[in-house]
Amino acid sequence: MSATEIAARVHAGELTAVEVVRAHLDHIEAVDARIGAFRVVRREAALAEAAAVDASPARFALPLAGVPVAIKDNVAVAGETCTDGSPARTAGPEGRDHPVVKRLRKAGAVVVGITRAPELCLYAATDGPGTVTRNPWDTALSPAGSSGGSAAAVASGSVPIAHGNDGMGSLRLPAAACGLVTLKPGRGVVPGGIGADDWSGMAVNGALATTVADLVAAHAVLAGEESSSPADPGRPLRIAVSSRSPVPGVGADAATRATLDAVVAQLRTAGHTVVRRNPPITPGAAAGALVRWMAGAEDDAEFLGIDRAALQPRSRTHARIGRVVRRLGLVRPRTQERFRERMTAFFDDVDLLLTPVTTGPPLAARPWHERGFLANITANARWAPWTAAWNLAGLPATVLPAGTRPDGPPVPVQFVGPPGAEGRLLWMAGELERRLPWRRYAPTFDPTTAATG
Repeated sequence: MSATEIAARVHAGELTAVEVVRAHLDHIEAVDARIGAFRVVRREAALAEAAAVDASPARFALPLAGVPVAIKDNVAVAGETCTDGSPARTAGPEGRDHPVVKRLRKAGAVVVGITRAPELCLYAATDGPGTVTRNPWDTALSPAGSSGGSAAAVASGSVPIAHGNDGMGSLRLPAAACGLVTLKPGRGVVPGGIGADDWSGMAVNGALATTVADLVAAHAVLAGEESSSPADPGRPLRIAVSSRSPVPGVGADAATRATLDAVVAQLRTAGHTVVRRNPPITPGAAAGALVRWMAGAEDDAEFLGIDRAALQPRSRTHARIGRVVRRLGLVRPRTQERFRERMTAFFDDVDLLLTPVTTGPPLAARPWHERGFLANITANARWAPWTAAWNLAGLPATVLPAGTRPDGPPVPVQFVGPPGAEGRLLWMAGELERRLPWRRYAPTFDPTTAATG
């Protein structure tokens, strides 16, 4: 069941939160050994939280009453250790919930577990010593990163929605890899508080889901808004489309190009105007995002009290470069603001921008942490060139599955909008969900068919 269906049935008294949560915990037990989505499964604690929802007289008004959720391992969950994906962090249990966790619980959601992330949430695959998180669509592939554990949990039917965050594409890339829908909110829409300083203002919290309705409900809770269907703009939209890669020498594969063309055809059939136009993403802007990514490794390691010598070799190099970046004063707020102004101006005469998300299928599921710094960042850059610019600009963007590869995995597209366009993006995602419906779960993990063997 979707999150909105679960909440409706709990409101109606057709199901209890305990029944819902127990069923999802049983599904996790059946499938997670094959995908490794969870670092912690909170079976007893989650059942106790579900019983509290059932006992609450306010449960009939809770938008996520009884909905099992998973939380990425880089925000605080009271009573649990937050590692930021690093075995080198050995701090004790957190004393209080992060604001986004607090909002989810206040809405009636039940935290069933903590999902895996790569060390310091730096990379586009999710793995670490002793574990490789796998993509439910094809376990030879990665669910991407850094919210890879959360995406694998949702795509396997272990939870209907999961928390994640996005500093260079860390919500959108896992959604792309796992056939999910997500929204990277614009800057300041959802409480931050990710690591030391949200990667110098680039990282934002959000959610992963299998349906737009679930994403709308989750986003409303995280943003502290009333949940409602996104407003129809009441007019055809003017949509720019660009397939040009911001990274020279790499581009979208044939399946991605074909999916982009299919989406353009659907948009035109719906009456929207589509124009070819490339956003002005300059080398200076790319460098601005890169130095913040480097600095984020050092800043977060310092903030979390992690001994740099205990980091994985790739992360140790990342943090060392970050120290140099900080010492040289290369993280310049004005670079970010100028780029935001230029990208906002791009939308003066278009409503949305359509782009690819990745150049091809997800990266292989392998112990990337055993490989060096250059191998990791090269793989990241070559596979996912279309996401980071929008973190630097602080503009909202959504990713959804819009096609299927010949061998089965989904093909995603990305829509980007100006400041405040979250509702417009969610509306567009809903329109495409109706016109190009997608399979909600990876076939062999689909909880509606119990095909978990």
